[in-house]
Amino acid sequence: MPKKKKTKDPRKEAKKKLVEFGSEVLESIKKTEPPRMKVPSRSTSNILYDDKNRFYTLGEKAGTRTAANMRQVKKFAQTMCAAEFCRSLIDADKTATLREMYYTSEGWETGGFSDQGRSDKVVEDLESAFGVKREDLGLLPEEDGASIFGELVVDEGGMEVNATEAGRAGYTIPPTMNDVEFLECGAKKVLAVETMGMYHRLVQEEAWDQFDALVVALKGQPARATRRFLKRANEELGLPIHLFTDGDPFGFHIAMVVISGSAKLAYINHELAVPDAKFIGVTASDIEDYDLPTDKLRETDVKRLKQLLDDPRYSDDTWQSEIKKMLKIGRKAEQQAFSKYGLDYVVNEYLPSKLS
Repeated sequence: MPKKKKTKDPRKEAKKKLVEFGSEVLESIKKTEPPRMKVPSRSTSNILYDDKNRFYTLGEKAGTRTAANMRQVKKFAQTMCAAEFCRSLIDADKTATLREMYYTSEGWETGGFSDQGRSDKVVEDLESAFGVKREDLGLLPEEDGASIFGELVVDEGGMEVNATEAGRAGYTIPPTMNDVEFLECGAKKVLAVETMGMYHRLVQEEAWDQFDALVVALKGQPARATRRFLKRANEELGLPIHLFTDGDPFGFHIAMVVISGSAKLAYINHELAVPDAKFIGVTASDIEDYDLPTDKLRETDVKRLKQLLDDPRYSDDTWQSEIKKMLKIGRKAEQQAFSKYGLDYVVNEYLPSKLS
C-alpha cells in the first residue's frame, strides 16, 4: 500500500467553520447589525464544467441570506439551528440521518420545516457555504453504501473488517467514510459494477481473485459514500477504477457521475469525482460485436441520449461515436445479457477483453 498522507480531521474542520459562523453572527448582533451569510448559488446558470479538473463545479454567483429581510428571517434562524444541531453532533461524536434532523426541527423555537426537501436544502446551504460535506457535519443519507469483495482490510471505528471474510455479500461500507481507515490492500484495481446481480456473479466466479480486484457493487446510482470510497481507493491506494454498467443512457449516466460528478453536487464534486476512472460497460459496439439480447430504446431513452451528445462530459470522440451508434440501432442491453453464452462468459471472455 502507498504511504498514507496525514490528513486533517474533517469533522474538526467542519466544527471550526460552524463556530466561526456563530461568532460572526454574534459580532454582528453586538454591533446592532443584522447577521447575514453568503450562500453560493446552485442554480443551473452557476453550475459550470471545469475542463481542467474534469468535473462540474460552482461558479462565482452567490446570494446573501440575512435577518434584515423579513421574508428570510425564519430561514436564517432555521439555518442557525441546523448549524447548532450539527455542532452538537460533532461534539457528541454522533451522527443523525437527514430524516432525523427534519423531525428534530419540530422542537426548535423557530419551528420546523414544511417538508424534508426544505430542511435538506438548508443542509446543502451549509455544505456549499462552508465547503464541507454533510457527512463531516454528522448528517447521513438513508441509503446504504457499496458492497465490496476482495483483498481489503479496513478499520471501521475500531473494528477490523476483511472484505473477503464478511460473507458472500462482502463488506458494506457505512453511510460515511470518515471512520474508515485502509489497513491492507492486496488488490491492483477496482471493478465497480452497476447491479447487485452482476456483483454476485463476479464474486461467485472469483473475479476478484482472477483480476486482482476489489469488486464493488454500485447498486444503481451510487450513494455518496460509495463515490467517496472509489475516490479514496483511487487516490490513497493508487487503484485504477473500472466502471462496468448497462448499455443504456442510465448506465452511461451512472458511470459518468462517478467520473465527473453530478450537476446537483457541483459544490462537493472535488471530494467525490474520479476523473481517471475508465468506462468498460456495455456499448452499442458491444451489442453488435457480441450479438447481445437487447430491448428497444424507449422514447425517454432516445431523448436522454440526444441530451448526452450535448453534455460536455461526453465530448470525447468515443462517447460521441457510441451514443450515435446506439441511437442508430435503436437498441440497449443489460450487463447480464452476456449470460446468453453462459454464466461465466462475462468473467472469462468479456472483462478480460475490456481490461486489456
